Amino acid sequence: MSSLTYDLTLAGLSVGSAAALTGVGLIVTYRATGVLNFAHGAIAMVCAYALRQCVVEWRWPLWAGAVVTLLILAPVMGVVLERFVFRPLSVLGGDPAQTLVASIGVFVLLVGGAALLWGQGARDDAPELVSADPWGQLAVVLVLAVGVGAVIRWTRFGRELRAVVDDRGLAVLGGIDADRVAAAGWAFGAFTAGLTGVLLAPYVRLDPYGLPLLVMEVVAVAVAARMRSLPVAVVVALGVGVAQSQLTRLHPSGRAEPLLQAVGANLFVVALLVACLALPRIGTRDALPRTATARVPTPQGAWIVAVILFLIPLGFAGSDLHTSVQVPALGVVLLSLVVVTGRGGQISLGQAAYAGLGALFTALLAAGRFPGLPRLPELTALALAVVLVAPLGLLTGWPAITRRGLALALATFAVGVGVSRFVFAQPYATAGLSLDRPAGFEGDRAYYVLELALLTLALLTTHALRRGRTGRALAALRDHESGASAAGVQVPALKLLAFVAGAALAALGGGMLGMGLRAFDPTAYDPVRGLLWFAAVVVLGADSTLGALTAAALLVGLDAGARGGVAAALVGVLAVLVGRFPGGPYEAVRRLRPRREARLTATGLRARRRLQQAVRTAAPPTADPGTARPGTPRRADPDGAEQGTPRQSRPPTPHAADGAPAPPRPPAEGRAVLTTHHLQARYDGFTALDGVDLTVPPGRITAIIGPNGAGKTTLFHCLAGTVRPSQGQVRYGNRDITRLPAHARTRLGIARTFQQLAVFPTLTVAENVRVGAEQGRTPDPAAVDRALRLFALDGPLRDAPAADLPTGTLRRVELARALAGTPSVLLLDEPAAGLDTAEVTALARILRALAADGTALLVVEHDLDLVADLADVVHVMTAGRIIASGPPAHVLDTLDARETAV
Repeated sequence: MSSLTYDLTLAGLSVGSAAALTGVGLIVTYRATGVLNFAHGAIAMVCAYALRQCVVEWRWPLWAGAVVTLLILAPVMGVVLERFVFRPLSVLGGDPAQTLVASIGVFVLLVGGAALLWGQGARDDAPELVSADPWGQLAVVLVLAVGVGAVIRWTRFGRELRAVVDDRGLAVLGGIDADRVAAAGWAFGAFTAGLTGVLLAPYVRLDPYGLPLLVMEVVAVAVAARMRSLPVAVVVALGVGVAQSQLTRLHPSGRAEPLLQAVGANLFVVALLVACLALPRIGTRDALPRTATARVPTPQGAWIVAVILFLIPLGFAGSDLHTSVQVPALGVVLLSLVVVTGRGGQISLGQAAYAGLGALFTALLAAGRFPGLPRLPELTALALAVVLVAPLGLLTGWPAITRRGLALALATFAVGVGVSRFVFAQPYATAGLSLDRPAGFEGDRAYYVLELALLTLALLTTHALRRGRTGRALAALRDHESGASAAGVQVPALKLLAFVAGAALAALGGGMLGMGLRAFDPTAYDPVRGLLWFAAVVVLGADSTLGALTAAALLVGLDAGARGGVAAALVGVLAVLVGRFPGGPYEAVRRLRPRREARLTATGLRARRRLQQAVRTAAPPTADPGTARPGTPRRADPDGAEQGTPRQSRPPTPHAADGAPAPPRPPAEGRAVLTTHHLQARYDGFTALDGVDLTVPPGRITAIIGPNGAGKTTLFHCLAGTVRPSQGQVRYGNRDITRLPAHARTRLGIARTFQQLAVFPTLTVAENVRVGAEQGRTPDPAAVDRALRLFALDGPLRDAPAADLPTGTLRRVELARALAGTPSVLLLDEPAAGLDTAEVTALARILRALAADGTALLVVEHDLDLVADLADVVHVMTAGRIIASGPPAHVLDTLDARETAV
């Protein structure tokens, strides 16, 4: 091995060792808590600054500073974060959206706090804890990895850790202290972060922004290890580090030279892009910022106040006016997050990249340096830049089609980092760029007027995407993606629309910001800035346009009027509290406002006394015809659970005039039949469906029963389009629909409901039903009113927010939405769950009427009394197969006989 190769290998091992430390810490924290610690890089930066403070400023011995920093400060930071930030989120329900925002909030808070405490300038005098010889760092990494692996594999704590990771609730029931496990995980993760920071600080720029981002770039090694395997993380980190070091030997020539040099210097960023965009997804839990309550309306007069405040800078002069110029431009950028995150419910941590591309393209077009285009006037350049950047929103929109939660957050973050490193940081793209303002708007006051006009245009665009059919579809996508798809919303296309529109708005704001500053500044659009913008919009109300404007004013005003970092620190504090007030500051004010105790008037008191007297003197109710007779056992479902206990009556079975049971209804003519042929489905080697053949004829009510784990839900999902079978076919009439997505099946006329309610809480009852009518098979203007009347949801109830309604009413809302699309096949998953006796009676009457009208109904239901009353045909499933079929009386009596024999 040549001397140069050997030296470069040693340098690569040094970088790879630091990256491996980051991967080990992230994996341990994730395995112990389920949280990807976005603040890992910020903790590393704080520890590096703390060691420097102890050794350089306070003149402590190096060993004493290292002990205090790594063995006291770092673990204490981890325990404090677990105890006061993430444990409350877990207690409140562990919403992944709030956990992700809180993690980003901690990152922003630590970055802002470090900027306030130590300033924003770079330091080059960080003490060297371990010599530049990589063998010491490599030994530290290997010892830690082997030690952690041994603890996880062979100790009691490791068994408890694995139990908590597999099922936290079950582990707690088994006597494991999950909080202790989580605290230990956070303490160790923070220790590895601190060790990474103090090892890297002597060799890179120590500043509040650069070091955290550098550490977060190497999250690729943890993602490549699927957030589980420590050996894989170490090997990947060392391999990428050595490869990046060896690539510095290449000296290409020609047009590809700058790009190849950028790749060689940023191989961890390439690995991040590959790991997040190409490798199998991780963290598939839904982590989209959504509120479980109705949207809090903007207070009356707030917009008037906002308009006045935005007009006030027209009276400023000098530096105050020059600073104010940044507010409308940043407001437009943050409106892009309102569209993508607030309205569409999609994580987007890379909006700063699109803002920067808007500014860069505007500068290139105005300077005549854009390939193939002449020099353009500034306003024309800005408009064309928006048009050019908008399609680039597919860089994050396309991964969003198949990714959610943590996987989507990482993908958007990776795109933002990639654009920053391979475009903004490269001299070939940005060297010598200047950006003038449009002719006639050179002065600050005139340009501010132009910005207000463009901001108004952006507000109108945002308003258009929040109203009407598109706005309701976006809200449905945000509130419940599966429910939106079942209602007929084209989820993939809508996600792409949100990201493309968001990219266009971000590009417009970025171009405005660049012209306001009269230059293209790459640092104004770095990924850390994107995290700050995302956190600011979320904590001030992700779905609030007024909140976005407020965030822009705070971010510009606080940092302009004080030492840099104030805005980041404030946003960080608000973000770590987001779990308690997920709806933003309006919800916080509403919760803190003292509630007046409701009191009855004199008339109300007299009415209550009469009602109580009437109840006391009323005769006992007579037995309902549908109530089980004394001495008659209730039917039990096949898994042994007794049925009927929540309700006191059942809808009576229809009988003919002579008292004999009514004959089965004949199939409706001219309606397509839903069938399955040899359907098979497997999950990780387990066979959920094994050759199922099923027919759902029109004009009949078909029921499926069976024990838990029999395959009923899987079969239902295969019919609805949310699960694709491994073999077999699903046919609708003569058409093979096996590969059709759920929304396409809905538009064919196959509607469904969910066992767990799938309503859109931020929409009203009428808007929920309207989504189904607008996206259904045959849009009918009268369908909404008809469905609302059918389920007694008309009157004042139609305008009530769905989030404020009880479960039984929400069940009716979901059914009304499904019927509003005029389906020919209706798939019902536990339709009577949460309904009282009267509601069940009404539901049974409606379902019979639908079947009589020719609709094909498939019901998956555990309540065998209801099945006996409703169904024409019953199929019994066990172990993924249909083992019995026939009329309900025959099938259920056979099951009763088997149970009696057993």
